[in-house]
Amino acid sequence: MSHNTNKKATWRDVKTTWAFLVSTFFGAGCGKPGPGTWGSVAAMLLWALYAYFAHPSAMALLVALAIGIVLSIVLGVPASTIAAREAGSEDPSFVVVDEVAGQWIALLWCPFDWKHGLLALFLFRLFDITKPWPIRKFEELPEGWGVIFDDVAAGLYALAIGSLARLWF
Repeated sequence: MSHNTNKKATWRDVKTTWAFLVSTFFGAGCGKPGPGTWGSVAAMLLWALYAYFAHPSAMALLVALAIGIVLSIVLGVPASTIAAREAGSEDPSFVVVDEVAGQWIALLWCPFDWKHGLLALFLFRLFDITKPWPIRKFEELPEGWGVIFDDVAAGLYALAIGSLARLWF
């Protein structure tokens, strides 16, 4: 991948409309500061809005999250690859579809209430930022695969720790 060292990569560099929309999660990645946190919050808010207004059963909420996770990965890998190439950066900060996938993974099996939602958000952001072993290794995957799968791994860590915390507290 070519690296443009003359300027900082921005979302304005992405010319492919669908890749921009998917990779930024419909613009959430354009938020400042901390676009990754904006992506995670957008994912959590979408989960909360669906749960609040649709009143789904626990199984329906789980299925909706699973569909969202699959779509964010299947569409996110090529979209983040295109966005990164067009921006001239391996993992531009405005690409947040990876945070969306990871955050939704962290919310799996999570009861719908603000305490559990905030715990999932906190844990996912913690693991996404600190990248404990082996999460950082996933960044070495090529292009969009590396962009997406380190956050998938962080989401799995958050899911595991959050699930254990719910058992004990």
